[in-house]
Amino acid sequence: ADPSSASVILESLRRIRAELGVRTVLGVSNISFGLPARPQLNATFYALALGAGLTSAIVNPLSPEMMSAYRSWRALMAHDPGCAAWIAANAEGQGPGIRTLDGRPQTLDLKTAIIHGLKADAAAAARDALAAGKQPVEIIDGEIVPALETVGKGFETGKLFLPQLLMAAEAAAQAFDVIRAALAKSGQAAEKKGPIVIATVKGDIHDIGKNIVRALLENYGFDVIDLGRDVPPETIVETALKTGCKLVGLSALMTTTVVAMKETVAQLRAADPSIKTIVGGAVLTQEYADEIGATYYAKDAMSSVRIAESVFA
Repeated sequence: ADPSSASVILESLRRIRAELGVRTVLGVSNISFGLPARPQLNATFYALALGAGLTSAIVNPLSPEMMSAYRSWRALMAHDPGCAAWIAANAEGQGPGIRTLDGRPQTLDLKTAIIHGLKADAAAAARDALAAGKQPVEIIDGEIVPALETVGKGFETGKLFLPQLLMAAEAAAQAFDVIRAALAKSGQAAEKKGPIVIATVKGDIHDIGKNIVRALLENYGFDVIDLGRDVPPETIVETALKTGCKLVGLSALMTTTVVAMKETVAQLRAADPSIKTIVGGAVLTQEYADEIGATYYAKDAMSSVRIAESVFA
């Protein structure tokens, strides 16, 4: 009846929140009265109202569209830690034992804490393991690495997702810090595999994917030399030769920068044909990796770990 009513309500919500700082409650579904496909309109309006500052809403909790809008908004606005509620509602085939943040598990050994992405608990469990007389290598090989393997396999099979993978990696890193501190105190050194040089190629400033790969490689015990982003081929080659690394990881997100990746691979092969290269990024494919002469193509972060393990086996 009044096409402007929705925009008036949204503007009112914005002003009430910004100017008065008070909370609001809104009945959502009347906005679509007299129209077809009401659930879709209601859900869209609900999402817009949440974005405008709505505190609480009267909705039908059995409406899939409405609950999807609610969970979407919470995930996108960082109100859903690790996107746990979104994943739990939308992922199929998840085993209850490996749902990150899906309730605290009853027993919190180190492996379980890592799988559930519980950083403080992982660090505490590592300290408890050391206090119980376990050797650092025993803890790493018997608990930390198997936990990462469980999460990695879950990610590769689509049962776990990127937020869960990263939270597990962060929990493992907390445990590793405890182990490293104990080794340093005893005068020992943690065994490292590698080194591996990684970089985002020249002209490309995106490094999220590269940073994920670095975190996982480090948690698997690799010595990672991260050169950052927008790195010239010459710098990558110089570092690879100076460190004597056997594997170089290159990342590119944009189609305009894969040319720099091709040039980097060519310079590495010319400088030392024994250096292996692994390439990845949103625009990369196996076909392009083959075309530019890269040794390996990694479709995701866990693939990079598997490749590194095979190189340094």
